[in-house]
Amino acid sequence: MLTQFLTILIFVAIIGCILYGRRLIKTEKVDAVFGNPERAKGGTHWIIVGSSAIILIWLYYSWDIAKAFYPKSANELCQVAKINESLLGLKYQFPIEEREFKSTSIIKIENKNLQKITNEIKNSPDLSDQQKDTLVDYIIKTKELIPLLTNKNLMAEDTKTKLKEMTEEIRLLSSNIQKNDYPYETSEQKIERQKAISEQGNWGIITVRKGTGSIENTIEVPMVPTTDKGLKFHAAAAELKIINDKFFKLRNHNSYFKTAITRLKNEIKAYRKSLDDTEEIASTYAKDIVKIARRIEYGSIYPPLALNEMKNAIIEFDNVQKDQQGGLRLVDIILFPAGTIVSSGTSCSEQGSGRWLPKPSDTFNKFVLMSKPSVGYKNIPLLWIDMMDVSSIIGFILPDWFADILPGEYPVHTNDGVVEQNFKGKVFKIVTGDFKLFKIPVPYGHIWDSFLRVFLGLVFGIIIGVPLGLFMGLNRFAKGFFDPLIELYRPVPPLAWAPLIISVLGIDNTGKVFLLFMVSLSIMIISARAGASGTQLSKIHAAHSLGASKKQILRHVIFPNSLPEILTGIRVAVGMCWGTLVAAEFLAGTTGIGFVENVAKKYFQYEVIWITIFIMGMLGLLFDITLRKIIDKTIPWRGKG
Repeated sequence: MLTQFLTILIFVAIIGCILYGRRLIKTEKVDAVFGNPERAKGGTHWIIVGSSAIILIWLYYSWDIAKAFYPKSANELCQVAKINESLLGLKYQFPIEEREFKSTSIIKIENKNLQKITNEIKNSPDLSDQQKDTLVDYIIKTKELIPLLTNKNLMAEDTKTKLKEMTEEIRLLSSNIQKNDYPYETSEQKIERQKAISEQGNWGIITVRKGTGSIENTIEVPMVPTTDKGLKFHAAAAELKIINDKFFKLRNHNSYFKTAITRLKNEIKAYRKSLDDTEEIASTYAKDIVKIARRIEYGSIYPPLALNEMKNAIIEFDNVQKDQQGGLRLVDIILFPAGTIVSSGTSCSEQGSGRWLPKPSDTFNKFVLMSKPSVGYKNIPLLWIDMMDVSSIIGFILPDWFADILPGEYPVHTNDGVVEQNFKGKVFKIVTGDFKLFKIPVPYGHIWDSFLRVFLGLVFGIIIGVPLGLFMGLNRFAKGFFDPLIELYRPVPPLAWAPLIISVLGIDNTGKVFLLFMVSLSIMIISARAGASGTQLSKIHAAHSLGASKKQILRHVIFPNSLPEILTGIRVAVGMCWGTLVAAEFLAGTTGIGFVENVAKKYFQYEVIWITIFIMGMLGLLFDITLRKIIDKTIPWRGKG
């Protein structure tokens, strides 16, 4: 129901925003010339159109729209897929979807193989003339097996009868599938089927709780037919499968063929026994001839017109079953783009974009489950709020040596086994957080861990990189001293540093934050240096003329002039930090978005992978929007000077 409402709302939003945008263009002033940044401001309605279009494409190609408006269509298509699976083997024997009869194809291939081996034998320098004559004679006898199967006058009556029976069964099935009461279902069978329907669940993600308490989600298409139309195709598929099995068990072996191939096998067997170890090549050729004879024996080779009636019956049934699908075929074509539901053995599955592109509804449900502490991912939620005592935060911030530098000794227990705290002991309890104060909500989870790592790495990079970059842009000594160091490590990809840093600093937060610090540091240094060295000389001369000191020039001229470059560098550094963090969490880590994606990749959990991609995109967007707001507030003159 929610997906239906969302789909309708998206259509209304797209159409409404397009109409509003067209009307706005006619009424607004257009005096701004081409290239003026004012022409690109605003346009919230176009943002809505773009975002809605992306969501609509996701809903459409993930088949969530089909699931919302036609929830039973996947089950019905599953039953149709069962018929197509049974028909596939039969169609393969006829020039329906193939270019020729399977019999014709086998004969062409084996004649080619026989001709190839004949040429090899005749041109072999390792065979005697007698061996060549004997082997060529076996090849001639193998070729003579084929006419014994393709001659309609030699075809066994039992084979003709069975082919006729199967043809009539297919025609009867074509007639039955058009009846409204097909198949007839007893009350007991109906009750049993309803019970199976209630146990199999609906189309979508099935949540299974394992013995260890973990949650496993699998995408399922219900196999048991839930509608009358689905039941009709299910029953027809079962009958067709029986016919299919009977056809492939049937062999066109008449008495003449059986006698000829038995004689040929025995002759080759006796010939190979008569050869000694020095005649291995002749034995190998004889063995290859037997293999071809066996392929002819087990191939479905029939006389040219023997299967025409059966072919016509299969074509008729295929057309009838397509007609019986009715509107389901239209649903399949329109609402199941880039694929459909396929059947394989005892299961049906999504084949196409709906398989690897999770449905928004399933993805949202999965995200909610993974965000709960009771479920989470690897026992850790994606994002949750925990009530933490302020004392723990104080203990984390204050270093323990605060208590160590105080005069006096730590308390010692008395003879009665009682420890009485003194001033130094009380201070130590404070700096270690060993006291109770009050609790505040604190976020935790995979998302928070990744966010905090990026934020800390970026902050440290800004704090150190911006002053150093400004210093390098203003001082020749600083530029000459630090430039080789920065340029030495800057071109090296962050992933090249990751194994070394993680090995030295460990897989906890320290190593990852330091790696992100290295990534952001070089970007911030170059941005600040470019901003400082790019300051217009006329502005600096003007400040000198007005009597400004060096600090005033740095604060009121150089730093404001460098801000656009610095803030742009921060935006670049954010993207680099996210890419580096995910890769680092791939290599080593027990929490974080990259860790979640890495584990999900191993188990082909596509919905989890898409959740992590979406989260990374949203967090990156959050950073970028924040920086845009900062840029608009701090450097409103950009592009106007």
